[in-house]
Amino acid sequence: MSIAASPRARGVSQRADVEPFLAMDVLREAHARAAVGADICHLEVGQPAAPPPRAVLDAARAALDGNGLGYTESTGLPALRERIARHYADIYGVEVSPQRVIITPGSSGGFVLAFLALFEAGEHVALTRPGYPAYRNILKALGLSVGWIETDLADRASPTAQDIASLHASHPLAGLLLASPGNPTGTVIAPDHLSEIAAEARRLGLWLISDEIYHGLTYGAATDTALNHDADAIIINSFSKYYCMTGWRIGWMVVPEYMARTFERLAQNLFICAPAISQIAAIAAFDATEELEVNKAVYARNRDILLGRLPAMGIDRFYPADGAFYIYADIARFSNDSRGFAARLLSEASVAATPGPDFDPVAGDRFLRLSFAGSTETVERALDRLATFLRS
Repeated sequence: MSIAASPRARGVSQRADVEPFLAMDVLREAHARAAVGADICHLEVGQPAAPPPRAVLDAARAALDGNGLGYTESTGLPALRERIARHYADIYGVEVSPQRVIITPGSSGGFVLAFLALFEAGEHVALTRPGYPAYRNILKALGLSVGWIETDLADRASPTAQDIASLHASHPLAGLLLASPGNPTGTVIAPDHLSEIAAEARRLGLWLISDEIYHGLTYGAATDTALNHDADAIIINSFSKYYCMTGWRIGWMVVPEYMARTFERLAQNLFICAPAISQIAAIAAFDATEELEVNKAVYARNRDILLGRLPAMGIDRFYPADGAFYIYADIARFSNDSRGFAARLLSEASVAATPGPDFDPVAGDRFLRLSFAGSTETVERALDRLATFLRS
């Protein structure tokens, strides 16, 4: 005898009522179309087409042949934490104790830990619009509120110190989250501007969280870690983007040493540890720079193609694509409904792209994000199809 399922009287919690991640919805629909024979050009997700570096794969294979894939310490393998600490000295000239490094299941795990460790339920955290959708959705799920700072093309998607002070005066803030290079814009916050923002956050007593997941992927723009401007900044990074390890779900944080035990206790209880095999493999990623820079050269070529061809199609307004692998383009000349536009583009031209409301729930309807993390051949075919679609 089967028992029929029925909705519970109370339903799901309000915290669970978060918006969908539209990029992943588009990916699901694209996969469904591909399963019945459609030839899809994927520009929707920020996933490198290149595989992980050979050294990463070799390290993973060696780990499978061993007997060391049980639980690790909740803060991560000491060898990986030490290697990340050395990375900060080598790349940014900043000394970081390995005790300050927390290994997480992707950057997503880092955001959950940071929001829980730093903020009380109901507090406000400042985010910029446009920005990565998971920020606001994780905050909502944890009972926190968003304080929006609107940015545009003219201010290079970066808040000013005055923006932060004004928002704090009207809606007292507990923290500020920045991303440089940003998603979806790809725009970099210049080091001197980052220093001004960090100083204002300190003056106001705010926690500064810096999403540096796209570090390593810039095209002539200077980047710096927020640690060089605020020693107590919370840094979140990942092996997903530059290191081409998206599905391995492995990221890291740098936190103040006096808070390391707090983060450790949360990690112990929320996810025990990041995947052991991914941690072992990630150590090898730091020695694969030559291979990774070849991948970056492909992104740079793809970026040049997009920046060269889009204006000729009438898409000539987009944020400065200093880094990452995205173009966040204004399509208002063609549509003020980017969800519908993206749906038609997929169904009629087999090009998958992400609509702007994913990144900006207020003004995103006139924007479309195009990822150039795939192959050059994919980007060129997608642009050919987009040009035909826009003429139809």
